[in-house]
Amino acid sequence: MPQHYLHPLFNARSVAVFGASEREGSVASILFNNLRTAGYSGQVYAVNPKHDTVYGTRCYADASQLPETPELALIATPAASVVQIMEECGQRGIRHAIVLSAGFREVGAAGLAMEEALVAVAKKHGIRFIGPNCLGIQRPAIGLNATFSQGATLVGDLALVSQSGALCTAMLDWAETNGIGFSSVISTGASADLDFGEILDYLACDSQTRGILLYIEGIRDARRFMSALRATARFKPVVMVKVGRHAAGSKAVLSHTGSLVGSDAVFDALVRRAGVVRVNTILQLFASARALSSHIQPTGNRLAIVTNGGGPGVMATDCAVDLGVRLAELAPASIDTLNAALPANWSHGNPLDIIGDAGAERYRAAMQACLADENVDGVLVMLTPQAMTKPTEAAQAVVEVAQTSSKPVLTCWMGEAQVADGRRLFKQAGIPYFTTPEPAVEVFSYLSAFYENQRQLMQTPGPLSQAAAPDVEGARLIIENALAQGRHLLNEVESKALLSAFHIPIAQTLIARTPMEAMLMAQQMGFPVVMKINSPDITHKSDVNGVRLGLSSGQAVRAAFTEMLADIARLRPDAALDGMVIEPMSVRPHAREVLLGMTSDPVLGPVIVFGAGGVDVEAFKDRAVTLPPLNHYLARDLIKRTRVATLLGPFRNRPPADMAALENVLLRLSEMVCELPWLSELDINPLLVDEHGALALDARVIIAPRVPSADRYGHMAIHPYPAHLVTHWQLPGGNDVLIRPIRPEDAELTQDFVRSLSEETKYFRFMDAVRELSPSTLARLTQIDYTREMALLALTEIDGKEVELGVARYAINLDGESCEFALVVSDHWHKQGIGHKLMDVLMDVARGKGIKTMEGEVLTINHSMLHLVESLGFHIEPHPEDDGVRRVSRSL
Repeated sequence: MPQHYLHPLFNARSVAVFGASEREGSVASILFNNLRTAGYSGQVYAVNPKHDTVYGTRCYADASQLPETPELALIATPAASVVQIMEECGQRGIRHAIVLSAGFREVGAAGLAMEEALVAVAKKHGIRFIGPNCLGIQRPAIGLNATFSQGATLVGDLALVSQSGALCTAMLDWAETNGIGFSSVISTGASADLDFGEILDYLACDSQTRGILLYIEGIRDARRFMSALRATARFKPVVMVKVGRHAAGSKAVLSHTGSLVGSDAVFDALVRRAGVVRVNTILQLFASARALSSHIQPTGNRLAIVTNGGGPGVMATDCAVDLGVRLAELAPASIDTLNAALPANWSHGNPLDIIGDAGAERYRAAMQACLADENVDGVLVMLTPQAMTKPTEAAQAVVEVAQTSSKPVLTCWMGEAQVADGRRLFKQAGIPYFTTPEPAVEVFSYLSAFYENQRQLMQTPGPLSQAAAPDVEGARLIIENALAQGRHLLNEVESKALLSAFHIPIAQTLIARTPMEAMLMAQQMGFPVVMKINSPDITHKSDVNGVRLGLSSGQAVRAAFTEMLADIARLRPDAALDGMVIEPMSVRPHAREVLLGMTSDPVLGPVIVFGAGGVDVEAFKDRAVTLPPLNHYLARDLIKRTRVATLLGPFRNRPPADMAALENVLLRLSEMVCELPWLSELDINPLLVDEHGALALDARVIIAPRVPSADRYGHMAIHPYPAHLVTHWQLPGGNDVLIRPIRPEDAELTQDFVRSLSEETKYFRFMDAVRELSPSTLARLTQIDYTREMALLALTEIDGKEVELGVARYAINLDGESCEFALVVSDHWHKQGIGHKLMDVLMDVARGKGIKTMEGEVLTINHSMLHLVESLGFHIEPHPEDDGVRRVSRSL
């Protein structure tokens, strides 16, 4: 696999320090000394026109005087000089830099102008840089300490990426004491060029990194961040602290949904769908680092607690309940095993109080029973030093048993002097250890949240459900008509027509503009009816007495019409009024009122909201948020995260609500969000749901013009499964072939396909003697982000089993205008046009994404592939660095 384009930045073989000096306490002085004393084997150059030597090392006046072109420039000079230094670096051929200097956007308009000039110069020369105003980076495995941080950093496999340099130094100080090492420490600073997204892309490919910690204050390119985060989290655990709010965030006030959703709630939704874990404090980040460094793999949310003291067990239990961690219910066989091994007065349940005089063998027996129980996903083992306790021997037993299981084991040896040796054993064995129960339970909750969020990450719903197709064109015509009239708020009839186009059940709705029209419409519908004002200027109708329920006669309708006109004239004389909405009064005694809606976050795009509905929705603030697209699994998860979910089951004399109907409305709303990028805000409030189904009584839709995009789902943070790319084809021999984008559940199919390839074909595809794909490689190939890559499978059915014939894929390059492709066809299906067909379809998909050029590398000895790409119009030329490879490219 080719190196990531940021590899030279993080693995530089030579470094130049601009501003190097011997001035005590200066950033450049500490930086230069750190490079010399941390064991870095690369060449270090000092650059400063004011000095001939720095700490006995020759100092160069500027970049042009350097004896070679260093791979990395470290700039630690006053802000006013940085742009010129970057220009000199560019002229010298330096292509990677870290700007530690402060004094840019954080100081105001003048600093922002300098930062923009810095970015322009870097872009002109193709320089990628971190900063400005950052601590720098560390790569302990190669001795690269390009920071002005004091103290040593241990080698490990955790990466820390932080916008706060102070957080980095605090984390490193804590980690050294706790024996935790790092593969990378990266302080991003102002992120004027390289942001979280590209850095995450690099760490995803970095073989030295197995887990990632993030400290985030704000996100500049949220879509890139989301894409990179999801791609990384598919095979490496990520834990983050997010503080503050999105810089571009704004509070929507035009609808129930807008007032209920803040940008932080949207970020939480991002975390759930990205497969990562969010913690709230730095201490929690430290605790998570300890857990990640031990490589424990969570499998669920059911915790067993083993303790020799009832009080600590209750403390841990209370904390677990508060955090939503389930206490495991031990299987009867486990209880029998424990009864045989423990004294008669043990607790006979979870938490397992094994009594204060518990020795090492009692701990051993309790742990073995818990870890062997299929109802247990992890174990927290606690000890309080009592007169008869031997903490070190008990710890040794825990270590020995923990090494026999893949389930997470966390420990809490409470106290200090008597338990110090026991904690030391846990540290040596890589078992997370804590001094009190609460942080231990918190860490398990993060691990189980990671497991659940990974399940959400695996969901790849399409934009449309398998039910009746919506009238997307009809819905677009409604929106286009309103925009043509200069309107951004649809009236109630238009809003409900939009819902109806996506098969969301609605109450019949008519608009009356006179009292007589209202009476005639009510008589036509049948009494009782509901009457509501129809005004683009009034969001909450009940605030102006704008709703009348249960009108049961023509006279009542006429009187209500007149009264409502008078109320509006008195309370909102400025409001425009376009008649009254008349609809049948829905009599559903068992109905629950819920709210469904969407709002458009300024950086993450559309967000779907579900919660309690009705006129008091703001007061209760019962809502859950998620990012579309949805499937049934995600819709159910959204519902169960609200308090109103408990009312949807059987409650007092009410039968359970039709959950399938409710889920279906959520899926239909997701379809609307995917297919109608003009939606800015949408409320369905209330949606009545009972045992007979769901019915939307009221709807409000706000739209906004949208610039046409080559990517039909470019408005979304998560690209739906591109079902519109599914095509059917037939081989010359008559076999039906399905060509479709790859899905995560295709992992086994892909593994079987690779196993079936000949050694020669494997070598041609991977340029390596690969036998079968590793789990991480398999995840990378099947769990793709459709916004940045595509993989098309050619499938047929043989003896009732789906068989993969070939796969073609591309990955979009950094420039966003070109892509690298790869193609492989099963040896058994060569010379039937499969490769040609797959490449034709793949090129069409790339064109649809706005990609202009498709490129690839083909081994010189792979004559059949070279012949194929030549027939497809690709240009073939020698590789500049490898005679055994040909570069092929084609304009799309």
